[in-house]
Amino acid sequence: MKRILQTALPPAVLFGLVILAWHYAVIVFGIKAFLVPTPLNVLRAVIDGRGELLQAVGLTAGAALSGFASSLLIGTLIACVFSQSGIVRRSCYPYAIFLQTVPIIAIAPLIVVWFGAGFQSVVLVSFIISLFPIITNGTTGLLAIDSNLLDLFRLYQGSRWQVLWKLRLPHSVPFLVTAARTSSGLAVVGAIVGEFFTGYQAEKHGLGYIIMQTAGFSQTDRLFAAVLASTLLGIAIFGLSTLVGSTVLRRWSDSQ
Repeated sequence: MKRILQTALPPAVLFGLVILAWHYAVIVFGIKAFLVPTPLNVLRAVIDGRGELLQAVGLTAGAALSGFASSLLIGTLIACVFSQSGIVRRSCYPYAIFLQTVPIIAIAPLIVVWFGAGFQSVVLVSFIISLFPIITNGTTGLLAIDSNLLDLFRLYQGSRWQVLWKLRLPHSVPFLVTAARTSSGLAVVGAIVGEFFTGYQAEKHGLGYIIMQTAGFSQTDRLFAAVLASTLLGIAIFGLSTLVGSTVLRRWSDSQ
């Protein structure tokens, strides 16, 4: 309990101080509500629009988790292929870098044109933006093997599959866990960016659509509420990936 308090209390106190400073800054400096609403106005917007926000959070979370899971699976498979062939790695790795360097906001409209405005396009954008860390970290972990261990497998005539399954993949677990933590946050960003361009249907839309809509109509209190919901969603998914990753690492260390 003491450890939890030591971890959670400082950021909670800082958050409270920021809220107080925000509230009094708006009042003292007479900032207009359409520019910066007070925390109470944001809270009122959250309560009044809780049904819409919960539905939007559910849609965005579904897209982000689907994109994240897809990137973790496919990124690990690509890393395995890269670890088996230097020619394939040198030929294809620049295109993996391309996914990271091209702004996703430039690719998203093309994805909508090609695949239509809907949930699948949002998942695809989330997948693309969260794929690169899995490939890079996974490839690094699969290749960073002690040469003595590789010589030992060769001595006992271990097949390529046995080296991959029993040596390379177990060794890459910490690298993949680190990559998953990074990609989990990127997946939420990708889902929200994808929703900027899709909007789903009029009665069903994610947080990205709400952010675009409220910004266009200067509904700043609702905009802040949607941004707050997006932040909490990102923290929740990152926390979940961190918890799962810590559990996996603990069991991996015990088995080692």
